[in-house]
Amino acid sequence: MSATAGGGTTQSGQSGTSERLGLRSGMVVQELGWDNDTDEELRVAVMDGIDADMVDGEYGNVVDAVVLWWRSDDGDLVDGLVDALTDLVGGGFIWLLTPKIGRPNSVDATDVAEAAPVAGLSQTTTATVSKDWAATKLVAPKTVA
Repeated sequence: MSATAGGGTTQSGQSGTSERLGLRSGMVVQELGWDNDTDEELRVAVMDGIDADMVDGEYGNVVDAVVLWWRSDDGDLVDGLVDALTDLVGGGFIWLLTPKIGRPNSVDATDVAEAAPVAGLSQTTTATVSKDWAATKLVAPKTVA
């Protein structure tokens, strides 16, 4: 964020980001699509919020949430979302992080809106989470027993 004094403010902001994303201590969060353009401050905020490192695609166990970094040149979004569901526990959610409109490799909101239901997901929330990245929360629709 800014280079101003007062680390407490930064910590509070990081904690707030994690809380806004519904991520809390003890959750297992898988990170997919990391690259050198991802927002490191946001990553740290998530890891501080869950009080652990995020796991990668090789984790091999169920996860409570997925943080999926996605850019327009990453391929087919439906395929990426389906892959993100692989280790997700029932009731878990995906935060799809995309470059904001106007940034390189931004993803149009209509592309997300069209891809989500094809992948079996519903879009619930969107949030601005950093200077360059926007977040969209996706969940599997609840089934009626």
